[in-house]
Amino acid sequence: MAPLVIQSYEDEGQIVSNPYILQEGKLLTNSNNSFANSLHCPINQQADNDDQAWTASKSSSLYRVDGWGAPYFFVSPKGQVAVHPNGHRTKLNDEINLINVIKQMVKPKVKGGLGLTTPAILRFPDVLKHRLHTLQSCFDNAIKLRKFQGCFKGVFPVKCNQNHSVIDNIVEFGNPFAFGLEAGSKPELLLAMTALSKGNPNALLVCNGYKDADYVCLALIARHIGLNCIIVLEQEEELDLVMAISKTLSIEPVIGLRAKLNTKHAGHFGDTSGENGKFGLSCSEIVVIVNKLYRMKMLSSLQLLHFHIGSQIPSLAILKDGVSEAAQIYCELALMGANMRFIDIGGGLGIDYDGTNSSNSDMSVGYSMEEYAIEVVKAVQDACSMKGVQHPTLCSESGRALVSHHSVLVFDVLSSSRTKNHMVTQGVSLEVEGLPADLKSLHTSLIGFAKACDYQGALECAKLLKHGCIELFKQGKLGLAQLACVNSIYEVVCEAGDVDNKHRTTSAQSHNAVYHVNLSLFRCMPDTWAIGQLFPIIPLHRLEEEPKVRAILSDLTCDSDGKVVTFVGKDNKGRRVNYLRVHELEEGKPYYMGMFLGGAYQEALGNLHNLFGTPHVVNVYRGAERDAAEFELVKASDGQTAADVLKLMQYEPTSMLETLKLQIQKSLNCGKEEEAMGLIQSIASSFGASTYLSTNHPRSSILSKGFLSTSSTAPPSSPALLQPLV
Repeated sequence: MAPLVIQSYEDEGQIVSNPYILQEGKLLTNSNNSFANSLHCPINQQADNDDQAWTASKSSSLYRVDGWGAPYFFVSPKGQVAVHPNGHRTKLNDEINLINVIKQMVKPKVKGGLGLTTPAILRFPDVLKHRLHTLQSCFDNAIKLRKFQGCFKGVFPVKCNQNHSVIDNIVEFGNPFAFGLEAGSKPELLLAMTALSKGNPNALLVCNGYKDADYVCLALIARHIGLNCIIVLEQEEELDLVMAISKTLSIEPVIGLRAKLNTKHAGHFGDTSGENGKFGLSCSEIVVIVNKLYRMKMLSSLQLLHFHIGSQIPSLAILKDGVSEAAQIYCELALMGANMRFIDIGGGLGIDYDGTNSSNSDMSVGYSMEEYAIEVVKAVQDACSMKGVQHPTLCSESGRALVSHHSVLVFDVLSSSRTKNHMVTQGVSLEVEGLPADLKSLHTSLIGFAKACDYQGALECAKLLKHGCIELFKQGKLGLAQLACVNSIYEVVCEAGDVDNKHRTTSAQSHNAVYHVNLSLFRCMPDTWAIGQLFPIIPLHRLEEEPKVRAILSDLTCDSDGKVVTFVGKDNKGRRVNYLRVHELEEGKPYYMGMFLGGAYQEALGNLHNLFGTPHVVNVYRGAERDAAEFELVKASDGQTAADVLKLMQYEPTSMLETLKLQIQKSLNCGKEEEAMGLIQSIASSFGASTYLSTNHPRSSILSKGFLSTSSTAPPSSPALLQPLV
C-alpha cells in the first residue's frame, strides 16, 4: 500500500511541509520534511550545513577543543584526541594519541600491556611540569617587565590533589625555583613535610586552616628541622596557642595573617571571599594581633600577609581590586613595625572550562596567565611605591590552574537508550482496540488531524488520549499493551511537532538518547553533581565522522542524580546546552570518551556511592629520545577492588567469605563438593575484582576463575583462595 502523504499545506500565507506520513496503518514523521532534517541538526551545536564532508577540524570546533584544550589537547586529522605534553613547544613526534594509550593500557599483560580496564585516570606529568614552569615564567617575566624588586615563590595547595605521585612531581619540577606546598590540616602538613624534605630548603611550607595544639606543634617542629614553615593565623585566638607552644618548645615561629578582604566576586566560587567569608581576620582583629605581638616583643615574627579573593577569579578588574586592597594592608603592617617579607595572594587563578575565554561565566576566565601575573605585580608594586615599603616576595597558591590539565578521565560507553527515533523511523500502529467511546472518538480525531496536517490538533488529541488511558490503566480497565500503543502514538506526534517550524527551538534543546557510561559520577567527577561544575566531555575517536546523536550521559549508580546533562556549548539564545553530540555505537566495538580539566579536587572529593571505588591511575610519559615508542605507561595505582571498598565500610572480606562458605555448604547436598569449591572460588575472586563493569571479558572473569573452572584443585580453605583479599 502506497503511503498517504499530504506534501504541503498553507499556514499564514507560507507553504509548510506536512510533518506526518500515514503508511499501512502506521503513523510516521515525514523524513523529507525540511524541518524533520533539523531534528538531527540541533541549534546548540549546529551540524555543518555545507556540502563538504565532515572533518576532524569540524569536530574540534563543535566541542571547542581549541578553547579549553589549548595548548595541550587537540583533535588529530585522523579524528582522535591527542596530547601536546609540552604545550606549544611540543615537537612533532612527541604528541601522544589517547586512543593508542588506552589500547596499550587495556592490552593483556602477556601481550605487553598493563591489563587494566576503564574507567581510568591518565596523568601526564610533562603537562604538569609545563604548567608549573609556565606559572613561574609568567611571574618572572612580569617582575622583569615592571622592574619589581621582589621575586616570586609559589606554593601548591595540596588539597587540590593529595596524590603521592602528583605531590612528588610538583616538588621535583619546582625544585629549581623553590616551589613549595600549602597545607590545611594535620595529615596534609605531614604529607607536605615529608615531600619537602626531599625538595629545595628555601621552598615555603604555608600552614593554613584551623589549628589545635598538635597542628601548631607539628608546624613548629617542621621549622625546627629546617623546613621554611610559616603558620598563618585564621583566628585571633590562635596567636596565644602558637606563642604558648613556641615557648614550650623553644622554637621561634614565623607567623602570617590571613586578611578578610571586602573584595569578592559573584557566583559560586566567590562565596568564600568578602567580609562574610569563612576564613580570615577583619581589620580590627589584625590590629589587635599586631598590638599583642608588639607587647610580646615578637613583632619581628610577623612576616606574611595572606588573602583569598575566591576561586576561579573571572576578570582582571576583580583581581586588581583584591590585590590592591591586600597590598595596602601589607604596607600598613610593615609601617607598624612588622618584619613583612611575603604577600600570599592565595588561589583564584582560573581556567577556561567552556572554551569561551569570557569573564561573564563561572566556567571561564577573561585573561591569560601572563596577564594575571602582570596585574598582581603591578598592584603590589603601586601600593609599595606609594607607601615607601620594600617590595615583598610574591607567593601564590594556584592549585586548579596547575593540576587541572594534566589529568584525563577516560571511560567507555556500555550501551545506549534511544528516546523516540526508533518509533519515528519504523512507525507505530494506529490500531488501539478496546478503547471506550469517548477515547475512541479522540483517537479518530487524532488520525483526522494528522491527515489534515494539523499538528496542534493532533497534539491536543494525543495528550488527552494518553491522559485518559493512563487513568483507565490505574483503575485496571486498560491493558498494558493498549497503554503502550497509545504512548507510542503520542511520542510520534510529539516528534512530528519537533519538525514543525513553530517548535524548532524547543526540539533543538532536547536529547534523543541516553548513553550509559562505565563510571560513577559521584566517585570520578563529584563536582558535576555537587555544584554543577562543567567539565569538557568529548568522544576520543571517530571525530572525522559527524556525530548525529544527541545524548546525555548516565552513570552506573542507582541514583537519579547520576547523570551528566550539561555540556560545553550554548544554544542560539545563550543557554547552556543539555546534550552532547556523539556517534552511533557500533556493535562489538568500544566507544571511548574523556573528561578533561578534572585534575583538581575530583579525586579527593569523590565518594563511595554504591561502593564504586577509585579507578586505575596511569602515568603517561613521552617515549625516550632514542625509543621508537610513542609513549611509556607506568601504573601509578590500582583501582579499588570490592574488598578495598568493603573494608572502608568496616567489613572484613575474609570473615564475609567464611560466612558465605558456610551458606554454600548448608545449601548444597552431600556429594557436590566440587560444585561447592567452584562457587567458593568464584565468590573469593569477586572480592578482588574491580567495582566497575568489565567490558574486556565477554564472559564473567569471576566465573572463569571459579565456578566454571575445571582445572582448579585448591581446597576451599587454601591460602590461594584468599589471595584476592590481600
